[in-house]
Amino acid sequence: MKLVSFLIDDEDQLAILVDETLYPTIDLDEKLPDNMQDFLWEAEVVLDLAKGYDLKIKEDSSKFKGVPLDSVELLSPVPHPTSCRDAYAFRQHVEAARRNRGVEMIPEFDQFPVFYNTNHLAIDGPGDIVCMPDHFQKLDFELEIAIVIGQMGKNIPATEASDYIAGYMIYNDLSARVMQMEEMKLNLGPAKGKDFSNIFGPMMVTPDELEQYKVEPKDGHIGHNYDLDMKCWVNEKEVSQGNMKDMDWTFAEIIERCSYGIDLHPGDVIGSGTVGTGCFLELNGTGLRLNKNYEPQWLQNKDVVEMEITGLGRLKNTILMAETEYSILALKKDIAETN
Repeated sequence: MKLVSFLIDDEDQLAILVDETLYPTIDLDEKLPDNMQDFLWEAEVVLDLAKGYDLKIKEDSSKFKGVPLDSVELLSPVPHPTSCRDAYAFRQHVEAARRNRGVEMIPEFDQFPVFYNTNHLAIDGPGDIVCMPDHFQKLDFELEIAIVIGQMGKNIPATEASDYIAGYMIYNDLSARVMQMEEMKLNLGPAKGKDFSNIFGPMMVTPDELEQYKVEPKDGHIGHNYDLDMKCWVNEKEVSQGNMKDMDWTFAEIIERCSYGIDLHPGDVIGSGTVGTGCFLELNGTGLRLNKNYEPQWLQNKDVVEMEITGLGRLKNTILMAETEYSILALKKDIAETN
């Protein structure tokens, strides 16, 4: 089942997507929640009901009231996550990024999955994304896949964790690299370089839809994985291509780590981290390492970024610069003043 959130009367509305047509849950059955947040919290009760309507629509859509997909403003499928985390699951990306910096692969990567907490209120969907001028100091895309938690759990073992996944989405983790690199020197993790836009969409796809793509995880790992091509274009030029099956740490293992000592809640979102070749930071580093005349590329005002993952649709955004001269980078203290 494919679920979409769209805007109507300034509120997010949930719908089932079938063949480019939306079928709002509010029009299908009064027992179905009309928004994604309530749907996820009540999933154990309403999920089978919703899947039943999904099958009925696919059998004969003429019996149901539909809305053309291109006639509405799409939101993030989960407009209001209860939390948002991003992991570091693709060894290829981590290894390449470290090689480009001239440092060895960190052995801890293979010992446990790591993640950071990002801003669960800075959530965007398809469409225009407005960033501050400082964000455009080496503004970057990150091609990822995200899961949505569908039931509460604590200390969830990896052997059971896949059952807690309500769905999958495309995730573009926009990154302001100048701010990120400066603040990471202080060893507290990403902050202003990461907290301004987490882009998800265009739909959340339930695991049963991806069953045909299921593959075994890498040796020594536990959980479900899928053979899903992952691609990104900037201004219609393909810049990145990877595959979900190259994840080293599975989402089940990431959930196990995330849930240690705390409750995960329905509506929590967890990203995979960047797929190999999935950002300009890595691509530029590799290009410069192999060719000193390589010209680095970063996102510019009015760039169009499109991401596509097998089974999860195509996420399209236009990146725009806010019309302001306000700069947080300009507020940095001169080191000489503190000596």
